[in-house]
Amino acid sequence: MADTEARWYVVHTYSGYENKVKTDIEQTIENRQLQDLILEVSVPMETVIEYKDGVRKQSEKKLFPGYVLVHMVMTDDTWYVIRNTRGVTGFVGPGSKPVPLTEDEMRPLGILKGTEIKMNIAVGDQILVVAGAWKDTVAAVRSINESKQSLTIHVDIFGRETPVELDFTDVKKL
Repeated sequence: MADTEARWYVVHTYSGYENKVKTDIEQTIENRQLQDLILEVSVPMETVIEYKDGVRKQSEKKLFPGYVLVHMVMTDDTWYVIRNTRGVTGFVGPGSKPVPLTEDEMRPLGILKGTEIKMNIAVGDQILVVAGAWKDTVAAVRSINESKQSLTIHVDIFGRETPVELDFTDVKKL
């Protein structure tokens, strides 16, 4: 089962226990000196803007409720530590064999650091959407999220300005 390369694995948890599992794994890493084998534990979050009773409210929402991402070298020891953390129900994969995320699966999560796209775009710049549902839309950039490799524009839907998040690869600067 030993693999010498660190990869991202998805761990299934009881719903609502994601942050507790993350904290418990990080505590175990420290206690057992596993920093070289378990490199990072992540509960991916996204910023959500909601309008309630006409008031704009910004909050953080779990991207994958019931799941925690772990960047680790898979060994019998690391598998055992993660698998036996309170709140963990198992790794994602067939049977008991954990399957690491592929590069294509990691890219939209903003965790694939080696292939970052550098955009010469700033908030307020005009962009053209070149792919996806909003293709050929011209809009001003409202915000940029470098870690997720995305930006937000506002489009008019039924007379209301609605935020739309787009991947860097789906737009070009005008």
